[in-house]
Amino acid sequence: MSAPLFQQGQAQLRQKQYADAIATFTQVLESEPFSVDAYCQRGLAHYDSGNVYAAIEDYGKALEIDSKSAKAYYCRALARLSLKNVPGTMADVELAIGCDRTYAAAHKLRGIVHRKQGDIQAAISDFKVASGLYLDQKDADGARQCIDKIEEIRPKTPNPTAPITKAPAVPPPLSEKDYFTQILDRAKIGQLSQALSDINWVLQADPQDGKAYCCRGLVYCKQGNYQAAVADFNQALTLKFEDAITYRGRSKARLNLKDPQGAISDCNQALFLSPEDSDAYVARGNAYRGIGHNLGAIEDYAEALRLNSNNADAFYQRGLTYAGMQENPQAIADYQRAISLFCAQEEWFNYQQVLAQLNKLQPPAQTESHGAPPKPPQTQHERLWQRLLELLGGNQDLARGIVRSTKSQYPGRSEEWYLETVILNLEEHMR
Repeated sequence: MSAPLFQQGQAQLRQKQYADAIATFTQVLESEPFSVDAYCQRGLAHYDSGNVYAAIEDYGKALEIDSKSAKAYYCRALARLSLKNVPGTMADVELAIGCDRTYAAAHKLRGIVHRKQGDIQAAISDFKVASGLYLDQKDADGARQCIDKIEEIRPKTPNPTAPITKAPAVPPPLSEKDYFTQILDRAKIGQLSQALSDINWVLQADPQDGKAYCCRGLVYCKQGNYQAAVADFNQALTLKFEDAITYRGRSKARLNLKDPQGAISDCNQALFLSPEDSDAYVARGNAYRGIGHNLGAIEDYAEALRLNSNNADAFYQRGLTYAGMQENPQAIADYQRAISLFCAQEEWFNYQQVLAQLNKLQPPAQTESHGAPPKPPQTQHERLWQRLLELLGGNQDLARGIVRSTKSQYPGRSEEWYLETVILNLEEHMR
């Protein structure tokens, strides 16, 4: 190994110069492409810099070279745990212990995972083993940490004179800006190939990431590849990513595969997990409409709007249901509200879809071919209003609704500012 270069990378890592450390270990790997230690160290630099998936990829490459590297399994387990991928963490930590039964940190980590899973006895057992191994290695601090963990979770002998109190609630997980949110944002604006490329890279780095399979299933749904979507949602559930969004996504795929009963079942499960999920009510409403139960669908859309009055899709789907029932005034009102919301949210694909449906029921006003020609607009406000009507096919109700929605989003501006803002958004999208 290029010892001086490797030591330089380690020094940079200790000094938290992560970009420099990554570059240095990359140099080491260019000359020694089978260095397990270099991959592990570069993975650690990626991990400490916040690029967890790049770290997992490096640990995976280390294991391709040496499938018995307990260190690589342990490091990948830590990375997976930071992503809340508990099944993947447990699989790796078991492999680390299988490669090295004296690996104290691995036993400690397995105890932490057992504790997360609620298996207190297994956790205590692992912490005991880890503390003994730390003592054998003359690591008093490591042993003390494990003993402290045992004391934290060891069942206490009840005091018969003490009042009975309710156990404290488990704190909710910390909120985080999800990497997958960025992928889904790309898919939302139509960058489906880029979104799939990104998620495939994640799954190459960590094929046991249930959230990644769920995310790819959602992208496949947007692509219209519903068979692949169902397969990914099933895999997510197999890996214990039993989130409401998984069931809700699978319900959409099942509905498009002509399985409305399966879709309803999935929505019921989603609502069991998350009773306040407005989108799950929309999804179940869609499934009810698929079996002809229109009144049930309308009830679900109303509940979705009770939970989230700005759920544009709920207005759109309810409009479709009313249109199918030949109740056109209600459909038109819902379409107009959906269009205003989609415009404010800059979801232009959905905006155009609803506009097309609205124009089927309420064709744009046509200019009369006889009589005196209209006067040209004189003021800036009139010119802007005319331009907006041109963009919306003469639909004045729709124009007023979009302007009203923009005003609620940006209060206190001039009338001309609102008109210009709406026009610029529409023109940019239409380009």
